Amino acid sequence: MAKDYYEILGVPRNATQEEIKAAFRRLARQYHPDVNKSPDAEEKFKEINEAYAVLSDAEKRARYDRYGDVDTSGMPDFSADIADIFEELFGFGFGFGSSARRTPRRGRDVQIEISLSFHEAAFGVEKEIEFDRLDTCSTCNGSGAKPGTSPSVCATCGGRGEVRQVRQTFLGAMVQTMTCPTCNGRGQVILSPCPTCRGSGLERKRVRKQVKIPAGVDDGTQIRLPGEGEAGEHGGPRGNLYLVIRVRPHPYFKRRGDDVLLNLDINIAQAVLGAEIEVPTLDGPARLVIPPGTQPGKVFTLKGKGIPHLKYNGRGDQRVIINVEIPTHLTQEQRQLFEKLARTFGNAPTPREKGFLDWLSEFFGK
Repeated sequence: MAKDYYEILGVPRNATQEEIKAAFRRLARQYHPDVNKSPDAEEKFKEINEAYAVLSDAEKRARYDRYGDVDTSGMPDFSADIADIFEELFGFGFGFGSSARRTPRRGRDVQIEISLSFHEAAFGVEKEIEFDRLDTCSTCNGSGAKPGTSPSVCATCGGRGEVRQVRQTFLGAMVQTMTCPTCNGRGQVILSPCPTCRGSGLERKRVRKQVKIPAGVDDGTQIRLPGEGEAGEHGGPRGNLYLVIRVRPHPYFKRRGDDVLLNLDINIAQAVLGAEIEVPTLDGPARLVIPPGTQPGKVFTLKGKGIPHLKYNGRGDQRVIINVEIPTHLTQEQRQLFEKLARTFGNAPTPREKGFLDWLSEFFGK
């Protein structure tokens, strides 16, 4: 059985990234084996870490939400988060908290939704998108310092980003390595902060981009654009941009996999006598021959008139489902003709072994 990562962290399925991170930190403090001496604490801690590894990553979370399972190999390192937890518990980071803070950190991912028409989703389109992201400050080029000035070496830690002190614990004297309280582990202090980013080195910018949407995307499809997310900290790489596709309903086309379904009304004369009619497709009108005696629910297939396959060549088909329209208002002449026709048929109804609803169930696999 696939693990329920939301249940493990105790958060709802629509939880934000901040809620997921807060739940992880709370549970990690509770179950870390150095704190919790229960026999199952280590296994519980590993399970919490695995759940956070999936739900904190936008791409893995989307795959998990869709398929209920995800490959957890190569999970990210959460040393920075664990370091913060230890500092909260014990007041020191066991030597790795400050280095984790100074290590280049990947920027956050950004996710936006793009609305497409049915036709755009089928055949692909190039769209201009706009979104906000944290970017390198254009005033200080990311240094955080006011133009014309430079960050200074921290006088408290001498540029190391950490301070050491001896603390007496129940285990005896221990050398504690802590993040420098003056520079917060950066090793530098900014005496004259940049007026634009206030010393952070990052500013929020509105970005415009042209993106190509491939043919065959469906509602809910996610497209990853590597390195188009927010700028990283301390020179770290950018995060990714995720485009979530939303397809607007079509007036009469429906999609099932890569096939297009079309419910088509024909009149009773066309069904009885047969006809050659014009039907709409994604490529424009196409001719369809209705043979005499066509029954309601009959399905005609137009090969290669469906949705282009997203990951390989070719297209699906268009399925035309026939519905015979029964007139509700007749002229006097039409009524007389139907009455004359009715006298040529028998009056007794005939039960059928299999009907239209059975066919629908078989066709749609339900």
